[in-house]
Amino acid sequence: MKYPEVILSGQQAMAVAEGFGVAIDKSRFTIWACSILPQHVHLVIARHRFKVEYIAGLLKGEATKSLNQSSLHPLADYKRHDGNTPTPWNTKSYRGFLESEQEIEDAIAYVLENPIKEGKKKQTWKFVTPFAGLEAGWTTYH
Repeated sequence: MKYPEVILSGQQAMAVAEGFGVAIDKSRFTIWACSILPQHVHLVIARHRFKVEYIAGLLKGEATKSLNQSSLHPLADYKRHDGNTPTPWNTKSYRGFLESEQEIEDAIAYVLENPIKEGKKKQTWKFVTPFAGLEAGWTTYH
């Protein structure tokens, strides 16, 4: 491994959340559920005009900015020759596409229960919008 495993502290998780909030405000994403855990993050994101890979990049980028601005970047001791800090994020993200209201509700429940399964408190984030069902005319990707 080139760098040590990233394990976010509570303060770092708060900085990540702040960065997510900035990205969400700028690009007007709708996030239906979010859990920021020490070793991974779960999100349920409503369909948007941007591809999910692009959305993930924007969220990670703003979270990294927030970690740097707060002097909380977990890899701050590993600055490269160009002065940049290595990304704390995995280059791959799992993405699943949800095809129905039931699948969305199940994914939201999974994300909300994840911290509790890890012995942590329930998380509530100001940037999360409660799911209120799908709009009429909603179609899946095919």
